Amino acid sequence: MDTTQRTRSPFVWLPVGLVAVGGVSALAGGGAVLSLVAAVAATAVYWAVMRWVARRPAPELARRGAGREALTGGAIGLGFVLVSVLVITVFGGYSFTWSKGWSALAPLAAVSIGAAVTEELLFRGLALQALEALFGSRVALAVTALLFGGLHLANPGATVWSSVAIAVEAGVLLGAAFLWRRTIWFVAGLHFAWNATEALLGIPVSGHPSEGVLTTHVSGPEWLTGGGFGLEASVVPVVVSLLIAAAMLARARR
Repeated sequence: MDTTQRTRSPFVWLPVGLVAVGGVSALAGGGAVLSLVAAVAATAVYWAVMRWVARRPAPELARRGAGREALTGGAIGLGFVLVSVLVITVFGGYSFTWSKGWSALAPLAAVSIGAAVTEELLFRGLALQALEALFGSRVALAVTALLFGGLHLANPGATVWSSVAIAVEAGVLLGAAFLWRRTIWFVAGLHFAWNATEALLGIPVSGHPSEGVLTTHVSGPEWLTGGGFGLEASVVPVVVSLLIAAAMLARARR
Protein backbone atom coordinates (compact mmCIF):
# COMPACT_ATOMS: atom_id res chain seq x y z
CA MET A 1 0.00 0.00 0.00
CA ASP A 2 1.50 3.36 -1.03
CA THR A 3 1.47 6.54 1.05
CA THR A 4 -1.59 8.01 -0.71
CA GLN A 5 -3.67 4.89 -0.07
CA ARG A 6 -2.66 4.86 3.60
CA THR A 7 -3.60 8.49 4.18
CA ARG A 8 -6.97 7.93 2.53
CA SER A 9 -7.80 5.31 5.15
CA PRO A 10 -10.16 6.45 7.95
CA PHE A 11 -7.78 4.69 10.34
CA VAL A 12 -5.31 7.48 9.52
CA TRP A 13 -7.34 10.63 8.97
CA LEU A 14 -9.80 10.01 11.82
CA PRO A 15 -7.23 10.12 14.66
CA VAL A 16 -5.32 12.93 12.96
CA GLY A 17 -8.52 14.92 12.60
CA LEU A 18 -9.69 14.26 16.14
CA VAL A 19 -6.38 15.47 17.57
CA ALA A 20 -6.11 18.49 15.27
CA VAL A 21 -9.72 19.69 15.41
CA GLY A 22 -10.05 18.66 19.06
CA GLY A 23 -7.02 20.73 19.98
CA VAL A 24 -8.41 23.83 18.32
CA SER A 25 -11.89 23.25 19.75
CA ALA A 26 -10.47 23.59 23.27
CA LEU A 27 -10.56 27.34 22.63
CA ALA A 28 -14.36 27.19 22.58
CA GLY A 29 -14.41 27.12 26.37
CA GLY A 30 -12.50 30.37 26.69
CA GLY A 31 -15.31 32.90 26.33
CA ALA A 32 -17.28 34.54 23.53
CA VAL A 33 -14.45 35.76 21.30
CA LEU A 34 -12.38 32.61 21.61
CA SER A 35 -15.47 30.52 20.87
CA LEU A 36 -15.91 32.26 17.52
CA VAL A 37 -12.19 31.94 16.81
CA ALA A 38 -12.41 28.25 17.64
CA ALA A 39 -15.31 27.74 15.21
CA VAL A 40 -13.42 29.37 12.33
CA ALA A 41 -10.09 27.70 13.15
CA ALA A 42 -11.64 24.27 13.63
CA THR A 43 -13.37 24.53 10.25
CA ALA A 44 -10.09 25.45 8.55
CA VAL A 45 -8.21 22.63 10.29
CA TYR A 46 -10.95 20.15 9.37
CA TRP A 47 -10.75 21.19 5.70
CA ALA A 48 -6.95 20.84 5.77
CA VAL A 49 -7.17 17.33 7.25
CA MET A 50 -9.64 16.26 4.58
CA ARG A 51 -7.60 17.87 1.80
CA TRP A 52 -4.11 16.79 2.78
CA VAL A 53 -4.55 13.69 4.95
CA ALA A 54 -7.77 12.05 3.78
CA ARG A 55 -7.10 13.38 0.27
CA ARG A 56 -10.77 13.88 -0.46
CA PRO A 57 -12.98 16.91 -1.04
CA ALA A 58 -15.16 18.17 1.80
CA PRO A 59 -18.62 18.73 0.27
CA GLU A 60 -20.02 18.83 3.81
CA LEU A 61 -18.37 22.27 4.09
CA ALA A 62 -19.68 23.58 0.76
CA ARG A 63 -20.28 27.32 0.91
CA ARG A 64 -23.08 27.23 -1.64
CA GLY A 65 -26.35 26.95 0.25
CA ALA A 66 -24.57 26.99 3.62
CA GLY A 67 -26.72 29.80 4.99
CA ARG A 68 -29.94 28.13 3.90
CA GLU A 69 -28.89 24.82 5.45
CA ALA A 70 -27.88 26.47 8.73
CA LEU A 71 -31.17 28.36 8.95
CA THR A 72 -33.21 25.25 8.14
CA GLY A 73 -31.36 23.24 10.76
CA GLY A 74 -31.78 26.11 13.20
CA ALA A 75 -35.52 26.19 12.61
CA ILE A 76 -35.77 22.48 13.36
CA GLY A 77 -33.65 22.86 16.50
CA LEU A 78 -35.78 25.78 17.67
CA GLY A 79 -39.00 23.88 17.04
CA PHE A 80 -37.68 20.78 18.79
CA VAL A 81 -36.84 22.68 21.98
CA LEU A 82 -40.00 24.80 22.00
CA VAL A 83 -42.29 21.80 21.48
CA SER A 84 -40.52 19.87 24.26
CA VAL A 85 -40.69 22.85 26.63
CA LEU A 86 -44.36 23.47 25.79
CA VAL A 87 -45.30 19.88 26.61
CA ILE A 88 -43.47 20.04 29.95
CA THR A 89 -45.08 23.41 30.73
CA VAL A 90 -48.57 22.11 29.95
CA PHE A 91 -48.02 19.29 32.45
CA GLY A 92 -46.92 21.80 35.11
CA GLY A 93 -43.21 21.11 35.04
CA TYR A 94 -42.00 24.57 33.94
CA SER A 95 -43.06 28.14 34.62
CA PHE A 96 -41.25 31.31 33.58
CA THR A 97 -40.54 34.84 34.78
CA TRP A 98 -38.65 37.64 33.07
CA SER A 99 -34.98 37.98 33.88
CA LYS A 100 -32.33 40.65 33.29
CA GLY A 101 -30.19 38.55 31.00
CA TRP A 102 -30.38 40.73 27.87
CA SER A 103 -26.72 41.70 28.16
CA ALA A 104 -25.75 38.04 27.91
CA LEU A 105 -27.34 37.54 24.48
CA ALA A 106 -24.25 38.18 22.35
CA PRO A 107 -21.82 36.14 24.50
CA LEU A 108 -24.40 33.35 24.72
CA ALA A 109 -24.78 33.24 20.93
CA ALA A 110 -21.01 33.25 20.40
CA VAL A 111 -20.40 30.41 22.85
CA SER A 112 -23.26 28.41 21.33
CA ILE A 113 -21.83 28.85 17.83
CA GLY A 114 -18.38 27.73 18.97
CA ALA A 115 -19.70 24.63 20.70
CA ALA A 116 -22.05 23.67 17.86
CA VAL A 117 -19.50 23.98 15.06
CA THR A 118 -16.59 22.31 16.82
CA GLU A 119 -18.65 19.42 18.20
CA GLU A 120 -20.29 18.74 14.85
CA LEU A 121 -16.94 18.73 13.05
CA LEU A 122 -15.66 16.18 15.55
CA PHE A 123 -18.67 13.89 15.86
CA ARG A 124 -20.52 14.09 12.57
CA GLY A 125 -17.80 15.36 10.25
CA LEU A 126 -14.98 13.11 11.42
CA ALA A 127 -16.26 10.24 13.57
CA LEU A 128 -19.55 9.48 11.82
CA GLN A 129 -18.10 9.68 8.31
CA ALA A 130 -15.07 7.56 9.21
CA LEU A 131 -17.16 4.87 10.90
CA GLU A 132 -19.66 4.96 8.05
CA ALA A 133 -16.88 4.32 5.54
CA LEU A 134 -15.64 1.38 7.62
CA PHE A 135 -18.81 -0.24 8.95
CA GLY A 136 -21.85 1.41 7.36
CA SER A 137 -24.36 4.07 8.36
CA ARG A 138 -26.19 2.14 11.07
CA VAL A 139 -23.07 1.28 13.04
CA ALA A 140 -21.72 4.80 12.59
CA LEU A 141 -24.94 6.34 13.88
CA ALA A 142 -25.13 4.01 16.89
CA VAL A 143 -21.48 4.36 17.91
CA THR A 144 -21.31 8.15 17.58
CA ALA A 145 -24.58 8.50 19.49
CA LEU A 146 -23.24 6.38 22.36
CA LEU A 147 -19.96 8.29 22.38
CA PHE A 148 -21.74 11.64 22.39
CA GLY A 149 -23.92 10.60 25.30
CA GLY A 150 -21.03 9.03 27.19
CA LEU A 151 -18.89 12.15 27.01
CA HIS A 152 -21.68 14.13 28.67
CA LEU A 153 -21.30 12.00 31.80
CA ALA A 154 -18.60 14.47 32.80
CA ASN A 155 -21.09 17.36 32.88
CA PRO A 156 -22.31 18.82 36.19
CA GLY A 157 -25.12 16.77 37.69
CA ALA A 158 -24.93 14.08 35.00
CA THR A 159 -26.34 10.61 35.59
CA VAL A 160 -26.45 7.41 33.57
CA TRP A 161 -29.99 8.34 32.51
CA SER A 162 -29.01 11.85 31.36
CA SER A 163 -26.20 10.34 29.29
CA VAL A 164 -28.53 7.79 27.71
CA ALA A 165 -31.07 10.54 27.01
CA ILE A 166 -28.44 12.71 25.31
CA ALA A 167 -27.23 9.74 23.27
CA VAL A 168 -30.77 9.41 21.89
CA GLU A 169 -31.80 13.08 21.69
CA ALA A 170 -28.58 14.58 20.41
CA GLY A 171 -26.52 11.63 19.19
CA VAL A 172 -29.26 10.00 17.13
CA LEU A 173 -31.00 13.21 16.08
CA LEU A 174 -27.87 15.05 14.95
CA GLY A 175 -26.50 11.91 13.30
CA ALA A 176 -29.77 11.43 11.43
CA ALA A 177 -29.68 15.10 10.41
CA PHE A 178 -26.21 14.68 8.92
CA LEU A 179 -27.09 11.44 7.11
CA TRP A 180 -30.06 13.25 5.59
CA ARG A 181 -28.52 16.57 4.55
CA ARG A 182 -24.81 15.65 4.40
CA THR A 183 -23.73 19.13 5.48
CA ILE A 184 -22.08 20.36 8.65
CA TRP A 185 -23.99 23.64 8.37
CA PHE A 186 -27.37 21.95 8.78
CA VAL A 187 -26.41 19.99 11.90
CA ALA A 188 -24.45 22.92 13.37
CA GLY A 189 -27.50 25.15 12.87
CA LEU A 190 -29.72 22.61 14.61
CA HIS A 191 -27.22 22.18 17.45
CA PHE A 192 -26.76 25.94 17.86
CA ALA A 193 -30.49 26.69 17.99
CA TRP A 194 -31.02 23.89 20.51
CA ASN A 195 -28.38 25.16 22.94
CA ALA A 196 -29.13 28.85 22.44
CA THR A 197 -32.89 28.45 22.89
CA GLU A 198 -32.46 26.51 26.12
CA ALA A 199 -30.04 29.10 27.44
CA LEU A 200 -32.33 32.01 26.50
CA LEU A 201 -35.18 30.34 28.37
CA GLY A 202 -32.97 30.04 31.44
CA ILE A 203 -32.90 26.24 31.30
CA PRO A 204 -29.59 24.52 32.17
CA VAL A 205 -27.84 23.26 29.03
CA SER A 206 -26.72 19.70 29.75
CA GLY A 207 -26.09 20.52 33.40
CA HIS A 208 -24.57 23.97 32.83
CA PRO A 209 -26.67 26.78 34.38
CA SER A 210 -27.94 29.48 32.02
CA GLU A 211 -28.80 33.13 32.58
CA GLY A 212 -31.16 34.01 29.75
CA VAL A 213 -33.93 36.49 29.15
CA LEU A 214 -36.24 34.24 31.18
CA THR A 215 -35.83 32.36 34.43
CA THR A 216 -37.26 28.84 34.45
CA HIS A 217 -38.91 27.55 37.60
CA VAL A 218 -39.01 23.75 37.83
CA SER A 219 -41.56 21.66 39.69
CA GLY A 220 -42.66 18.06 39.42
CA PRO A 221 -40.86 14.78 38.80
CA GLU A 222 -37.39 14.77 37.26
CA TRP A 223 -38.44 12.35 34.53
CA LEU A 224 -40.72 15.12 33.25
CA THR A 225 -38.61 18.24 33.88
CA GLY A 226 -35.04 16.94 33.77
CA GLY A 227 -34.41 18.42 37.22
CA GLY A 228 -31.23 20.41 37.75
CA PHE A 229 -29.54 18.88 34.70
CA GLY A 230 -31.99 20.58 32.38
CA LEU A 231 -34.25 19.70 29.49
CA GLU A 232 -31.99 16.95 28.13
CA ALA A 233 -32.70 14.71 31.14
CA SER A 234 -36.46 14.83 30.55
CA VAL A 235 -38.23 11.97 28.81
CA VAL A 236 -40.21 14.45 26.67
CA PRO A 237 -37.40 15.52 24.29
CA VAL A 238 -36.33 11.88 24.00
CA VAL A 239 -39.71 11.05 22.47
CA VAL A 240 -39.86 14.22 20.35
CA SER A 241 -36.31 13.73 19.02
CA LEU A 242 -37.00 10.12 18.03
CA LEU A 243 -39.99 11.22 15.98
CA ILE A 244 -37.91 13.86 14.17
CA ALA A 245 -34.95 11.51 13.69
CA ALA A 246 -37.17 8.78 12.26
CA ALA A 247 -38.49 11.21 9.64
CA MET A 248 -34.95 12.33 8.77
CA LEU A 249 -33.67 8.77 8.43
CA ALA A 250 -36.60 7.89 6.20
CA ARG A 251 -35.71 10.79 3.93
CA ALA A 252 -32.02 9.86 4.04
CA ARG A 253 -32.86 6.31 2.93
CA ARG A 254 -34.70 7.66 -0.08
